[in-house]
Amino acid sequence: MSDQQVDQGKRTWLIATSCAGAGVGVATAVPFVSTFAPSERAKAAGAAVEVDISSLKPGEKLTVEWRGKPVWIVRRTPEQLEALKKNDPQLADPDSHRTAYPTPDYAKNGYRSIKPEYFVGVGICSHLGCSPSDKFQAGPQPSLPDDWNGGFLCPCHGSTFDLAGRVFKNKPAPDNLEVPPHMYLSDTKLLIGEDKAA
Repeated sequence: MSDQQVDQGKRTWLIATSCAGAGVGVATAVPFVSTFAPSERAKAAGAAVEVDISSLKPGEKLTVEWRGKPVWIVRRTPEQLEALKKNDPQLADPDSHRTAYPTPDYAKNGYRSIKPEYFVGVGICSHLGCSPSDKFQAGPQPSLPDDWNGGFLCPCHGSTFDLAGRVFKNKPAPDNLEVPPHMYLSDTKLLIGEDKAA
């Protein structure tokens, strides 16, 4: 046994201050370490978005936000689907071969979609980033050709897109509207931002 006597008061004081110091250290470290975790806003900016399309009727459009961009979901009518075929000779890139906005393989078709009935596209013009307006009604209208089959008109510089987001020839917009990665979780649920290939 040691010849020195243990000072119980000193020992208690050392233990108490050590515990208090550890507590302050943890309290200081937790907020500091948590700053390295992405914020909810940052998570949401890149996160996939699940969309319920069960109430979307033929001829209607639903807009959701993904990565700060408007994403359009258009449920096309049988007449609108049939009219898409008539547009091909007037389009700049009917088969989506251009690579500025790479089109997923599952959307490299005349409908630019997985299911012909639904078009999913980013609602930003490929010219200067404006958001085109809906011009779903077919026929002559101001700023549109007389043989208009329905689609989108960018009011800023007059670019026109069909209901598959394909740009018409001789317009300021150089490319079709972007088709984001997406997949169907069920007949009524769509996931935007992820696909099976991603």
